[in-house]
Amino acid sequence: MTAASRALTRLAIWPDLAEGRPSCGTGRALRSGGVEIAHFHSDRSVDLHLTAKAIRRFEKDLRHSSAIRLLPGSPWVTVHLECETDIDLLMTLVSAALQAHQRHPVADDAPLPVCNDHREAALARDGIGGV
Repeated sequence: MTAASRALTRLAIWPDLAEGRPSCGTGRALRSGGVEIAHFHSDRSVDLHLTAKAIRRFEKDLRHSSAIRLLPGSPWVTVHLECETDIDLLMTLVSAALQAHQRHPVADDAPLPVCNDHREAALARDGIGGV
């Protein structure tokens, strides 16, 4: 069982989360209410909709983690899952994401920001990689 599948199995039983198809069309998603919280894109990569405000709050610590990838201007963080410690980090960040979305709910008609999986592909295609 991969790290991502172990993490998804653990998160799928949280009462505030429901599994579904991600808006980006790749992988599997976890939602809370109408908000997409996480996209599991691969066996080792999860995009987490942490919110821009929460990223600013935790940015110093997030930048020091080798498991985290931040893209400029994105309210999503990418978590690379290699070991149990990375899964534990993801669990903590999902909890922070749920709290952030509960504190500052997004309007129902607001468009969902594009997850990092598709932003990274666009940056690479436009020659802006290495962010």
